[in-house]
Amino acid sequence: MKKPLVEFIGTFFLVFTIGMTVIAPGAGAMAPLAIGSVLAVMIFAGGHISGGHFNPAVTLGVFLRGKCAANEVVPYWIAQLAAAAVAAAAVQYLKPAEELAKLVAGTPAIGPALLVEFLFTFALVWVVLNAATAKGTAGNSFYGLAIGFTVLVGAYSVGSISGGAFNPAVALGITLMGLSAWSSIWIFLVANLAGGAAAATAFKLLAEDAD
Repeated sequence: MKKPLVEFIGTFFLVFTIGMTVIAPGAGAMAPLAIGSVLAVMIFAGGHISGGHFNPAVTLGVFLRGKCAANEVVPYWIAQLAAAAVAAAAVQYLKPAEELAKLVAGTPAIGPALLVEFLFTFALVWVVLNAATAKGTAGNSFYGLAIGFTVLVGAYSVGSISGGAFNPAVALGITLMGLSAWSSIWIFLVANLAGGAAAATAFKLLAEDAD
């Protein structure tokens, strides 16, 4: 239970920070910095216990890479998705009702959203695998920042196109908060899981120490 609980804690604070910084009164243009930072610190806090995935697409990529046991995948996913739901409820409790009432659930253009969600989930999982699971970077002290900054860059680069989830748990969280439409959640699920699988495939093909 220790590993799924750590995954729950890290995912909770990631999704909670997204809601609190994106929904007014929030952090405005600084929101991606806060989001990338909380991901980094949660990875530093829990990475040595669970691997610090906090993202079903990362768990999939790490599993396909061979660094996550098959019997851990579903418990990780359950913990991550449950954390997203609890975080969304906490955000809705804390944010002013008048601000929540102003929210309009986003419905991104399907093609562009699929593409950017795939690309930056690929980038995120690629960075995770190379910074946190490769022999060449073993024992480094920067992997949390590398992963957090990947999300920060993605949010600034393509957040206006797709919402910048790069994470099925985040997609669930922002949908429950009212930031994204339920009719669009499949875009994130398909693109994020495909991006994670593609990154694992690329790692195994290209990394010198993929075995």
